[in-house]
Amino acid sequence: MTAQALQRAPVTTALPAMRLVAGKKPSVDDIYPRLFDAILEQRIAPASRFTEESLGETFGVSRSVIRRVLAKLSHQQVIILRPNQRAQVAAPDAQQTRQILEARRMTEMTVVQLACAQATSAQIRQLRELIARERDCIERDQRGPAIRLSGEFHLQLAAMAGNAPLAQFLNSLVPLTSLIIAQYEAQACTYCAWQEHVAIVDAVEQRNSTVAIALMTQHLDHLESKLLKHH
Repeated sequence: MTAQALQRAPVTTALPAMRLVAGKKPSVDDIYPRLFDAILEQRIAPASRFTEESLGETFGVSRSVIRRVLAKLSHQQVIILRPNQRAQVAAPDAQQTRQILEARRMTEMTVVQLACAQATSAQIRQLRELIARERDCIERDQRGPAIRLSGEFHLQLAAMAGNAPLAQFLNSLVPLTSLIIAQYEAQACTYCAWQEHVAIVDAVEQRNSTVAIALMTQHLDHLESKLLKHH
């Protein structure tokens, strides 16, 4: 399909209908994962452009809610918003991918070290629950949610580190990495990130920062080698 055809391609027919709870209007938090999953599963193609109106009709919400979801995805660099133009899904190239992963590696070394010093039992349990959801999605071949949850593992680990600027910085890198994975990894099961996530959590729970840092480095090295070979 040509770029022009993709730009004209409708997105509403490919997206899942919202199941509304009686008396409850979907919020930004409800719509964000659904729209992000649709992007990750390429039900909204990388080169396609879409409107607030079309997305609002699809998800049964107002343009203001869609606008806030798009603003969040734009802040995370998943989509590109330009004045007087339709939103467009980002398509990072090899150089951008390399730079994103370099920035993540430097940041997440500090994050995992801080998490080892500060993580509570409740936070460790939350991480394990998140990994269980990620694994379940992989086993069900729910590609979009699996990739998104894999990224959320890293964001939750950053929140545990107790350093807001670091967490905010990662929030601008991790979702974009998820988009790159979706665009260049053929199948969700090929990266099996949940197994490496388990090992990282084990090290954090044991407060072994040396092992945790080594495992995180290895984890991001694996990710980089898989993504860059596709460019």
